[in-house]
Amino acid sequence: MNIINFGSCNIDYVYQLPHFVKPGETINAEKVMRFPGGKGLNQSIAAAKGGIKIYHAGCIGKDGEFLKETLINANVDVTFLKTADVQTGHAIIQVDDKGENCIILYSGSNHMLSKEYIDDVLSNFTSDDIILLQNEINNVQYIIEAAYKKGMKIIFNPSPFHKSLTEIDLNKISILILNEIEAFEFSNRTAPEKICDYFRKNFKDLKIILTLGSRGSIYSDKYETLYCPSYSVVVKDTTSAGDTFTGYFISGMFQGMDTLQILKYASAAAALAVSKNGAASSIPFKKEVDDALNKLVPNNENKI
Repeated sequence: MNIINFGSCNIDYVYQLPHFVKPGETINAEKVMRFPGGKGLNQSIAAAKGGIKIYHAGCIGKDGEFLKETLINANVDVTFLKTADVQTGHAIIQVDDKGENCIILYSGSNHMLSKEYIDDVLSNFTSDDIILLQNEINNVQYIIEAAYKKGMKIIFNPSPFHKSLTEIDLNKISILILNEIEAFEFSNRTAPEKICDYFRKNFKDLKIILTLGSRGSIYSDKYETLYCPSYSVVVKDTTSAGDTFTGYFISGMFQGMDTLQILKYASAAAALAVSKNGAASSIPFKKEVDDALNKLVPNNENKI
């Protein structure tokens, strides 16, 4: 069984600010940093650091060669990563003094994935394999249709959300990993239990993982619903929290953990990530997560 991630690679410019910039306001940044990022790159690195082999497909510009090196250094297989004569996708990220972030995203090379390229990459995979997707690349719906026709298991993180995603037949998705905002866009519901009910009733074979920030996460399918609290840490930067969770969730799956154990594993990894600055650079290694699981304190006061 192999896993291929069709995902974005971004250059992240992170500005540390006392608060997010308001309309008409100019403020001085306390610090500016450049990091490798992109939801796809982050999730591939998290899965690899979690101990599994993962292939990464996508596109970078010539100014993004260090992103390829970052993936290689994290033991991600970049056989299918291509370089085009365009500007690499990038993000401008504001991080306030509470560790919260807001992001401006420029797609650049991430929207240079042709159908021919997609078909060529997928020709190397079979129905025994898994594909991971987010929404920072183009032709997402085409990739889902092509992977579904091959019988691949599809794991989809619909982030950042766009209305066009509601056109996707979620019956073709195996696992949907999403936050409350994305869940609301699909279900028009805000309460976690009602969100789970919506997906259970409308997509009977779909498994969902609903991330709730500091309140933890929920796994739900047609048989069971499981809750896992987050872990209490000093938050510095939440940029890579969701991506770290997703990568480690997939890693836990590949290692044969039971579902609740996977949630704890992914939650611990996300907690360690938000206690550091940066995106890809903040993602912990497996040994760090294994050690932390015995020390981290569950954030039970935020239980839903």
